[in-house]
Amino acid sequence: MSKTLNIAVIGCGGIANGKHLPALSRQDKAVLVAFCDLVESRAQEAADQYGAEGAKVYTDYTELLKDASIEVIHVCTPNDSHAEITIAALEAGKHVLCEKPMAKTTEEARSMIEAAERTGKKLSIAYQNRFRDDSLHLKDMCEKGELGDIYFGKAIALRRRAVPTWGVFLDEEKQGGGPLIDIGTHALDLTLWLMDNYKPQSVMGSTFHKLGSRENAANAFGPWDPEQFKVEDSAFGFIKMENGATIVLESSWALNVRKFGEAQTLLCGTEGGADMADGLHINGENRSRLVETKVDFGSGGVAFYDGGSENAEDREARQWLEAILEDKDPVVKPEQALVVTQILEALYESAKTGKAVYFN
Repeated sequence: MSKTLNIAVIGCGGIANGKHLPALSRQDKAVLVAFCDLVESRAQEAADQYGAEGAKVYTDYTELLKDASIEVIHVCTPNDSHAEITIAALEAGKHVLCEKPMAKTTEEARSMIEAAERTGKKLSIAYQNRFRDDSLHLKDMCEKGELGDIYFGKAIALRRRAVPTWGVFLDEEKQGGGPLIDIGTHALDLTLWLMDNYKPQSVMGSTFHKLGSRENAANAFGPWDPEQFKVEDSAFGFIKMENGATIVLESSWALNVRKFGEAQTLLCGTEGGADMADGLHINGENRSRLVETKVDFGSGGVAFYDGGSENAEDREARQWLEAILEDKDPVVKPEQALVVTQILEALYESAKTGKAVYFN
């Protein structure tokens, strides 16, 4: 597997610079050859820092897609353009890794899958929390049946005060919503994947805009502008699957809660349970006694060497490139990401109507 892949990144903002570009730059199979952003200086800065010699800079992604030497596209733009750019890139003969969520709507997500099937190109969605050490450990346990029949899950994405005040996060039209579609999507994807259950029957959701109108609010990223805060500040959902399993989804950017955490899951099965609060904990019973174990992900054993492991972002990038080069399914299948989008869209609908939404 000596071949390298020519990669272009469309959207050179926070998520590109915070995750995609650093991770790709550490992959020996990746060559970053093109960068596109509506703000040319952002694309140029990314090219200067991460680009291969002669890397090109664009402000129009349609011009970038004309370059036949580009084999892979990473879409790192606002949610409302995910489907449009992804479909265009697939039609141009490129493999695509699109940032989460897959799309604003189920219809758009389905169109992305149809384009991938039509073109024969690979499509994946950037749910990097699947690639964490704790997630992979728990996934292995679930696959081996060590928790038994998992019938209850909790998808947790709670921030006490961490409203993103940059970019278009507060713009409902461009993003499709607030914390539910932004960070709730990660927790939901993780929970569905661990349960290996992608057949929702019904959902009931509630969204709140209780704190977003406050002036000079305490916030990790500085006070938000109430006039710009057009999305919910918290959202909650009750999801029932076809087999009767139940998932509770909790998400917030601003909520008066003492204990908080993102991209976490809690699972309860017939043989045991697990949660990710303060590390990965496994609980159950043994010889009529309740037992609990906290998994240690340090290598240990040598006082002067803590060891090292691949981080989630690098693991995501590596396995995505391997899926292309070895012609195998990516870890995050688009059909799975579609179900996440279906549930999120239904939760927003339920919150607006006050009624449960039922799937066929």
